[in-house]
Amino acid sequence: MTTPVDVTFSAVSLDEIAEAEGRVAVFLTRDGKMDKTARRVNRLTKGALMRLVDEGALEEMKEAEVKTLAYPAGMAAKALDVVCIERNADALATRKAGVALGKLKGRDAMLALAPQLKRPAELAQGIALRAYAFDAHKSDAKKDASGALAVMVTDPEAAREAAAPLLAVTEGVFFTRDLVSEPANHLTTTEFAKRIKEMESLGLTVKILEEDELATLGMGCLLSVGQGSDSPSKVAVMEWMGGDKDAAPLALIGKGVVFDTGGISLKPAAGMEDMTMDMGGAGVVAGTMRALALRKAKANVVGLVGLVENMPSGNATRPGDVVTSMKGDTVEVINTDAEGRLVLADVMWYAQETYKPAGMIDLATLTGAIIIGLGHEKAGVFANDDQICNQFLRAAEAEGEGAWRMPLGKAYDDMLKSQIADMKNVGGRAAGSITAAQFLQRFVQDGTPWIHLDIAGVASVKTDTPHAPKGASGWGVMALNRLVADQFEGA
Repeated sequence: MTTPVDVTFSAVSLDEIAEAEGRVAVFLTRDGKMDKTARRVNRLTKGALMRLVDEGALEEMKEAEVKTLAYPAGMAAKALDVVCIERNADALATRKAGVALGKLKGRDAMLALAPQLKRPAELAQGIALRAYAFDAHKSDAKKDASGALAVMVTDPEAAREAAAPLLAVTEGVFFTRDLVSEPANHLTTTEFAKRIKEMESLGLTVKILEEDELATLGMGCLLSVGQGSDSPSKVAVMEWMGGDKDAAPLALIGKGVVFDTGGISLKPAAGMEDMTMDMGGAGVVAGTMRALALRKAKANVVGLVGLVENMPSGNATRPGDVVTSMKGDTVEVINTDAEGRLVLADVMWYAQETYKPAGMIDLATLTGAIIIGLGHEKAGVFANDDQICNQFLRAAEAEGEGAWRMPLGKAYDDMLKSQIADMKNVGGRAAGSITAAQFLQRFVQDGTPWIHLDIAGVASVKTDTPHAPKGASGWGVMALNRLVADQFEGA
């Protein structure tokens, strides 16, 4: 997988500043106050920083904005990055400054002079999150290794301790981004399951349910999606039991359609190459489980992902077919391109039957309708329980990951009525993301707090996001990790 930049924290050494190669980042408050590292930089550059202050450049800069001086005199560095940020900046502002630096860093080494910052760990995380590039399939990728990040701080040990869990989460985000970025001929259902199985080395307990086991369990909905493909359908189950042995776990459920042609309800050719990201929900679940294992979370969490490929063939499910879910309900398949909800329904039911979870959250690149409603700024949040919903929304806001609650209701549910089965898998064009959520709610057992996250608009995008370059964002790993930390640690 793509490895986050190597981060080290060290005590301030003024003599090292002049000789540092690559990029050097220095931090100034809006009023131009300088700590001892900034004063040394100012002296080395014959007053360049003071000229910025005197000319009012800092007053015109936004918080966490960066102004770059190329090839600064008196320094070996190729660039001096001047960051405008207050000493007491909060976690999000500090991470934002790091992201701005990470965007500039590229493959260069970087020295960040941050003894005055209250949250150097968040700075390092921001740099690491943004300094990401998926180049696994570029022939020259290994010829240009990424330079390390060194951060000068007042208390290196405290900074290392604070940064450890944040960098563990960053690795989980990178794992998710890599999975979402992989082309479908490389990330098959078998390869996806293999990468999940390899996480047993981190302390996760992993089991892979194969097609014969899924058939025995009665997962007719999930199996109907993958039956047109040569790739076998699977369910991967990841367990992290770091909390009280008697505490019910939080269950995370992910849609893992490694490629979605739409099946017999074939998608248009234009843009179909983007359907490699239709396993985004499963990618977020896998990345979150990786983060929890790496930071040794004191919580019980299980991650379950349905891995299928939706292909047209002589054996593929047809529009009008009726399939039977693990729950026992029958579903009339009106549109084979509404396949993610069929996968999730069986995995959700299995999770509840097996683990009796304290709460359940499913994630899926489920509907184009959510993009029409919320664009690429926020994921759609649907829930049957105000408490867990509000807890998640607070966690997402704290991590700077956009999320917005959407409605549920009987009128939407009635749109799923079928004349020949218990329900249809689509409710028509109107309110498409809501009727999809209503479909899933039919597979939530009484008393189970549940959230459905439609991440179709945020999993992979065409422009830079607050924490990532364009492409796979890793949205959700940080929010889910914070939800676990805030609400389930020690439970």
